[in-house]
Amino acid sequence: MSKDITVVVTGSSSGIGLGVARAFLERGANVVLNGRDPERLAKAAAALGYGERVARVAGGIGDAATGEALVRAAVERFGGVDVLVNNAGTFASKPFIDVTEAELDGFLGGNLKGTYLTTQAVVRRMREQGRGGSVVNIGTVLVDHAIAGFPCSAPIVSKAGVHALTTSLAAELAADGIRVNLVAPGIVRTPLHAAAEVDAYGGLALLNRVGETTEIADAVVYLATAEFVTGHALRVDGGYVTGRP
Repeated sequence: MSKDITVVVTGSSSGIGLGVARAFLERGANVVLNGRDPERLAKAAAALGYGERVARVAGGIGDAATGEALVRAAVERFGGVDVLVNNAGTFASKPFIDVTEAELDGFLGGNLKGTYLTTQAVVRRMREQGRGGSVVNIGTVLVDHAIAGFPCSAPIVSKAGVHALTTSLAAELAADGIRVNLVAPGIVRTPLHAAAEVDAYGGLALLNRVGETTEIADAVVYLATAEFVTGHALRVDGGYVTGRP
C-alpha cells in the first residue's frame, strides 16, 4: 500500500474502527480518526503510536459538519483523502413494539444518515481530486439472517439502508473511479458485547467461534485496495449466514 494513501475511519476510538485504523497504519497509510468523545479519541491516537501519520476529528457523524471537518483534516494534514471507512454507528437489542420514536430516530440518524452525510463530504473531495477513491461501509449479516432471540429491528433497518446505499453508490460513482463496497460482520469481539458473554455466541457460526477485530480489518483493507471490486457486500461471519454447525 502506498504511503501516500490517506484513510478516514469513522468511529475509530475503539472496537472495529480502531482495529481498521491500526491495520491501515501498519500498511503505511495515513489515517484520520473520528469519535464522539475527544478524550477517548486522544487516548486511541496515543495507543496507536504512529505520531505524524495520525490526525483526529471529534464529533458525531449525524452532523454534516463532522464529515466536512474530517475531509478538511485529511486535506490540511495529508493533502487529500483516498479511502473512507464508514464504521461509526450504534447497535442495541430491544423488542420491536418497545422501540420509541426517539430511539428509532437515533439509529437512523447515527447509522444511515451519518454514513450518508459523511460519504457526501468525502465523495465531493474525491471528485475534486480526480483520482478516484474507495468507500467501505460496515453493515451486518443480521440484515440477511436475523436471530429470533435477539430482537434489534431498529438498528437493522438503519444498517439495511447502508447496504442499499452501497449498491446504489457503486453504480452512481463508478464513472468517477470511486468504488463502494461493504463488509458485513457477524458476531465480533468488541466493546459492544460483554467480554464474559461474547464467546457464547460462537456456536451460531459454522466455525464455532466469534470473529476478531483484526479479521474485519483485513476484509476492509482488501476491499479498499481491490481495484476490480465494487458494489460487493463481503460477509465476514464464520459461516453464520450459510448455515449452522
